[in-house]
Amino acid sequence: MASAHAQAFDTPWDEMDFEDLLEGAGIFGFVARDEDPAGVLVCRTVAGEAEILTVGVAPWARRRGVGLALMVAAIGVAREAGAGEMFLEVDVANAGAVALYERLGFARAGLRKAYYDRGANGRADALVMRLDLTTRPD
Repeated sequence: MASAHAQAFDTPWDEMDFEDLLEGAGIFGFVARDEDPAGVLVCRTVAGEAEILTVGVAPWARRRGVGLALMVAAIGVAREAGAGEMFLEVDVANAGAVALYERLGFARAGLRKAYYDRGANGRADALVMRLDLTTRPD
């Protein structure tokens, strides 16, 4: 998971981060692979809710359906676990990801100001998005 995360993010989580996280109750994750790790997703379900903790796709694998496949898998597992809604945060500047989430049925639910630390580039806002898992798209 850490190697897939490192390909997708400038400040990736390390192996220990993933080991610690995956020991928690209600945590599940996926790694999409081609010859190399193409994408990663980690989600938590608790108290009838699911939260995408991280999802990322390597630059070389973007716009190939990897993110969609990861999200569809997570939505299915969250529904099976009894979650009624799913939440995630996404950088407001990540238009491709926002479009994907909206295509999956997520709605904008809020804004977290200065949520992401971009180091020398300052901070970036995050959209909070929500998906109702009790209904299924047509």
